[in-house]
Amino acid sequence: MFGRKFLLATTLAGVFAAGVAGANAEGLRFWTTEEQPERLAKQEEMAAAFKAKTGIEVTVIPVTEKDLGTRATAAFAAGDLPDVIYHPLQYALPWAEAGILDTETATEVVDALDAETFASGALGMASYEDGYASVPVDGWTQMVVYRKDLFEANGLEAPTTYDAILKAVEKLHNPPEMFGFVAATKIDENFMSQVLEHVLLANGVTPVDDNGFKALDEKKTIEALEFYKAIAKASPAGDLYWKQSRELYFAGKAAMIIWSPFILDELAGLRDSAPPTINDDPTSKALASMTGIVTTLSGPSNPDGAAWGDVRYFGITNDADTDAAIEFVKFSMDEGYLSTLSIAPEGKFPIRRGDGENPEKFTMGWAKLPVGVDRKAPLTELYDEATIERIVGGLDTASRWGVTEGQLSLASKIINSQVINRYVREFIDDERDAAETVAKMNAELAKVQ
Repeated sequence: MFGRKFLLATTLAGVFAAGVAGANAEGLRFWTTEEQPERLAKQEEMAAAFKAKTGIEVTVIPVTEKDLGTRATAAFAAGDLPDVIYHPLQYALPWAEAGILDTETATEVVDALDAETFASGALGMASYEDGYASVPVDGWTQMVVYRKDLFEANGLEAPTTYDAILKAVEKLHNPPEMFGFVAATKIDENFMSQVLEHVLLANGVTPVDDNGFKALDEKKTIEALEFYKAIAKASPAGDLYWKQSRELYFAGKAAMIIWSPFILDELAGLRDSAPPTINDDPTSKALASMTGIVTTLSGPSNPDGAAWGDVRYFGITNDADTDAAIEFVKFSMDEGYLSTLSIAPEGKFPIRRGDGENPEKFTMGWAKLPVGVDRKAPLTELYDEATIERIVGGLDTASRWGVTEGQLSLASKIINSQVINRYVREFIDDERDAAETVAKMNAELAKVQ
């Protein structure tokens, strides 16, 4: 492997001095998890544009996300890794530690593009030694979706804090016409796990540290539990998950929900399979115009707050034709960046905000990309400038349990055990008090390996 890298460094130097065309006779291999036909077609177009500029051929190879880990491990063992892999957050640090990723090259790309132009939270989650494991490409943050019109009419602050949400619940909860919130309460749904992690992160609660499991802080966790119980009590009865929360909000019967950004086009009547029902027109943009978005939520013990983020990266492998891979990633993150984001703009927020000449170049360009399924419209036609700024700004505070501590694997096992879901639901149902709930959670979570 190292012999190949050394040969590349020496033999390609002269070629690249005259231009990147012909630098890699065999071309680059690019693995992508964006395997839907329309998304693949867009990536093929990008590869063609890159070849037109550089002469370097890129073979776009779809890989199902659930198979990505085993495929990469097998290719690494065989010395047959692709040059660049588009991958989710969960692989960045483990692959760096395993030697799959060329972290020095990723850091070189980030530095060349200017780290200051990237969302700090997304960079932080890929921080490795003195640089970065991979180059952050795009991401999204979970959102508090709320009826901005009702908040403004009642003099309520935007729901950026536990306290602001509770005040809004007190003012707006009037069932069955209007529920103050629709909280996730179905314990076997990943939706509840995701929402709870967001709420707990908002108050600085984490179950891991650098050494592994860390008992949940009693004070902070009790504050989060009491908050979650309050919004659950302001929700309809039953086992609630994403389906009910969207349906009730779309019907105008919920003041607030927590959802992913994939609701943004649906809110505006652009998807026939999930139309707003607040009026008689399933294509109406009315509900979108009444809606506000919050990404960074804070609790009383964590005033800076946090956003739950899902971030994707370009990993340059240790088997890569390094110089050509650098050119491809830089192209995809600069002059081709809006094409990269256009694959699915509603779920691909710009992690790189702009360049040295225009710090908002890509944010502004992304907001004009068409979103939707059955009908298309840019976000700038659906939401105001402040809302769009909030949507993108969440990537600065984006976080996940275990990322900065190097314990993402353990944190994932803790989440997937659904221990937290189960005990939070029992607390909501008044089976035990908050302190006892925290103690029981800690006892069970300590057993997760």
